[in-house]
Amino acid sequence: MDTGTHFVMGIAIGGLATLDPAIGEHTLAAQAVLIGAVLGQQAPDLDTVLKLKNNAVYIRNHRGITHSIPAVMFWPLLISGTLGVVFPEVNFLHLWLWTFFAVMFHVFVDIFNAYGTQAIRPISSKWVALGIINTFDPFIFGAHVAGIILWGFGLHPGIIFFTMYMVIAVYYVFRFIEQRRVKNSILKLIPDAKKVIISPTMRFHRWRIAALTDTKYYVARSCDREVTILDTFDRVPLPHSSLLEAAKHDKNLSAFLSFSPIYRFEITEGEELSEVRFIDLRYRTNGYYPFVAVVHLDKELNIVNSYTGWIFSEEKLRKKLQIVPG
Repeated sequence: MDTGTHFVMGIAIGGLATLDPAIGEHTLAAQAVLIGAVLGQQAPDLDTVLKLKNNAVYIRNHRGITHSIPAVMFWPLLISGTLGVVFPEVNFLHLWLWTFFAVMFHVFVDIFNAYGTQAIRPISSKWVALGIINTFDPFIFGAHVAGIILWGFGLHPGIIFFTMYMVIAVYYVFRFIEQRRVKNSILKLIPDAKKVIISPTMRFHRWRIAALTDTKYYVARSCDREVTILDTFDRVPLPHSSLLEAAKHDKNLSAFLSFSPIYRFEITEGEELSEVRFIDLRYRTNGYYPFVAVVHLDKELNIVNSYTGWIFSEEKLRKKLQIVPG
């Protein structure tokens, strides 16, 4: 989920913890757990700072080790251990348990996004992405904000947030059912599909779809349960060429390939400069595919420049690659 949603989830978990007598009956304990829950909801996303280095490092590592099984054990110990020093009167076991729940819940809800997490690392480095809930979901965020407002008006936070999470659980079930309907619809249109990737949007009945067969890539959307195929591309195997092999050594392209499960490629050879471009097919927006990896190489196959990330126009891409027009 996005940072804002994780923040309000931390507050909600702090409120939910008041149902625990060891927390709800002690003001200092409630304060400590609230702080622990908010920090626990933010801690796994500390790897966002990797963006400051470059997109390649961020893409390869975001939601990786910081969302792994060892990290889920480490973050609560770090946070509750620190808070235990600040609040020595608080029952440490209960403080740790609620902080642990906050961290675990963060990783759990991220699994339902299209981006996913490496939540079962080190058992497996596989990305777990169920693609049911958008990174920012207005209903989930709005429900949390409403619960916090009701808490501000004096209603019991434990009851508010317990009820809220029961409603959200039902919402998840409906999202899962909706996704299955979309998948069944796309399989009727493309019965020979080998892989179908369905990505949620902020709208309940709108989904992005990418599918592949033995010979084709399909990009589609589902709106109000009606599936429309938007683009079709021939599925061409990667050629054996010195140009492509040289491009694969680039850190940006390598990061892209480690992350993207369905893509097409374009190779443009020029006299002075050649371009290798890989295009993720999952995120078509207004006729444009914004998530790409581009590598430029000279005649000697040296990498001149490269980029991977989100770009919504060719002009901005040229700026990122520091290409002067003309």
